[in-house]
Amino acid sequence: MPQITKAQPRRAFLAPRFNRWVLRLVAVVLPYWLKHKLSIAQFDVVDIDRLVEVYKQSQMGSLRLILAFRHPSSDDSFCLGHLLTKKLPTAARKHRISLRFPVFAHFLYDRGVSLWAGKSANWLYPRLGGIPIHRGRSSQVGLDTARELLIDGQMPLAMPPEGRMNGHSEFVNPLGSSAAQIGFSAMENLIAMGRSEDVLILPIGIQYYYLDEPWSKVEAIIHQLELDCGSIVDRHDSLVAIEQSDGRPMRKLLYDRIYNLSQHLLYQAENFYAQFYHYQIPERPPLDRSISRTKIDRRLQGVLAFALKISETYFNLEPNGNNLDRCRQIEQAGWDWIYREELVPPASLDRVSRKLADRIATEADLRMWHMRLLESLRSIVDSYVKDRPTVDRFAEVTLLLWDLVARIKAEKPANRPILGKRRVQITICNPIPLSDYWDRYKIDRQEARKAILDLTEELQTVMEGTIDRG
Repeated sequence: MPQITKAQPRRAFLAPRFNRWVLRLVAVVLPYWLKHKLSIAQFDVVDIDRLVEVYKQSQMGSLRLILAFRHPSSDDSFCLGHLLTKKLPTAARKHRISLRFPVFAHFLYDRGVSLWAGKSANWLYPRLGGIPIHRGRSSQVGLDTARELLIDGQMPLAMPPEGRMNGHSEFVNPLGSSAAQIGFSAMENLIAMGRSEDVLILPIGIQYYYLDEPWSKVEAIIHQLELDCGSIVDRHDSLVAIEQSDGRPMRKLLYDRIYNLSQHLLYQAENFYAQFYHYQIPERPPLDRSISRTKIDRRLQGVLAFALKISETYFNLEPNGNNLDRCRQIEQAGWDWIYREELVPPASLDRVSRKLADRIATEADLRMWHMRLLESLRSIVDSYVKDRPTVDRFAEVTLLLWDLVARIKAEKPANRPILGKRRVQITICNPIPLSDYWDRYKIDRQEARKAILDLTEELQTVMEGTIDRG
């Protein structure tokens, strides 16, 4: 992500401005984008008939529909778009069902997406029916817009309950309650208006696989990361094992290298914060693959908490919630100092005040860097690969390590390596009617909170059930 050096006007809410011709153009481009840009050569959908049925009922006005999709990758939105614009109409025609254009969905997206996707996203997303949401604080205008479109829009509403991408096809983040909250809020409005439609949440699983096992490319990235971190490793045995396709020894050798690289990065993070931010490093042994995972996890949590504290102290924030909640609060505080109300036209600042505002914007962005580093550090030490050492898991964790090092080196995430052609599998689950929870929800606030939690827990279970661990 490029460094911010200037204060800017507060970002206005980008209201959806759906344009049919923009959607038609995107629908034409998407297959080529998936194949040539994202290297997705095979696109499979499990139980698409379920989507055909609920989408047909949605267009007929008998129900309101939320598409709750998994979010393991930045490629998910492109895959969901292809599912709706190409796969869904094709499947409907096979059943002699004619769906009215547009066959698509309004969708929630992070307002900060233009910082990495470019300003073109600010033009494109509203015209595709996108609704911007601020991750760090309640975006009431965005949430109200989403609820209104869910009630009266001509398309369903799509959203990822995980909230953020986690980089793991076979692991579901703890879900937020936003899908349940928006759904119940819409039901309240529908009932108040005397309307009888039910609100359904349709869980959608997304999982990626490599068609050809890219072991040599995974090893090459690991080697480059080792060089970047100053870790000299003899790669001869790994290369021989890959050449001989010697499965178990190869996986053991590569896992040891990933694990040692993760330890090395953890040591570097601890030393960095100890040398320049007065972090008290807990007692630690020298680098050793025999160190228990519990001890490493404890050290990781220690440095992560310290990194967050640096940002929170600068922005005068009290720690509140889990690490993810704290990250979002820090992010919002940074945006508030970078995107300033006093710079919204026709307001203006004198030259000195403007330079001071630029200075604050630069420092705010630098302090947010610690929070972003934490988001990358969270993935470096876990049992994801060890529990099931498939090439897909090796590839995912290796690319997450690449993201971490790239963030430290201030490289663009768009330069992420491509390891080979992939297959995506999208799984359409049974819809969850909110009417099943409504009798409890309407009793009082306490029961309403329990209904939201129970619905979110059911959605979590269903999404975890979409994972194919073959």
